Amino acid sequence: MARPQPLTGDDLDAALVGLPGWIVVDGRLHRALRFADFPRAFGFMAAVATVAQAMDHHPDWSNSYATVTVDLVTHDVGGITSLDIQLAQRISELAGDQPS
Repeated sequence: MARPQPLTGDDLDAALVGLPGWIVVDGRLHRALRFADFPRAFGFMAAVATVAQAMDHHPDWSNSYATVTVDLVTHDVGGITSLDIQLAQRISELAGDQPS
C-alpha cells in the first residue's frame, strides 16, 4: 500500500482550518489538551490508543497529571500527512470538540 505524501503549503493550511487547537510545531501537528483530572486524561489516552491502533498510526505523546500533549507526524515519509490529519480529527472528537 502506498504511503501518503507530506502535506505542504495550502493543503496543510486548509487542513488546519478544520482542526481548532492544533498548530504546527517543528514539522509536527501539536496540541495540548487539559482535563479535569488524571483519570479523565488517562481515559482519553486509552480511547485514543484504540483508535490509533486501528489506524496503525500512533501519536508521540505525553501525560502530566491532567494534561495530555500530542504530536503527530508520519515518520516514514518525514512530514505531516493525511493520516495525521485523520488522527487529529479523531482525537479532537474524543476530546469533545465540536465539528467545524
